[in-house]
Amino acid sequence: MKLILSPHFHDTAQAGPYGHMAADAFYAELLQTHEGLSAPQSALLDARLVLLLANHIGNLSVLRAALQAACEGITPTDVPMRTADAGCERSGRASASR
Repeated sequence: MKLILSPHFHDTAQAGPYGHMAADAFYAELLQTHEGLSAPQSALLDARLVLLLANHIGNLSVLRAALQAACEGITPTDVPMRTADAGCERSGRASASR
């Protein structure tokens, strides 16, 4: 199995050629789920969602490819880090374009 980077949303409850509608629906539901949460609660929700979806995918090579894709273009100055040896930097997945 290979990581799919092109749009790949569909709704089994509502068949049709309009996958972007399923993507928009998911994004709206994701935002709605975060409403009213504090920043730490929101981060916890995101972490739980990532772990649930990673478990659903289950294929370690696909998950590693997803980590690599998520790290693309992230530099240490993009987000505050506690140490210089953290995140994409430490994992060796940081973008080589820096």
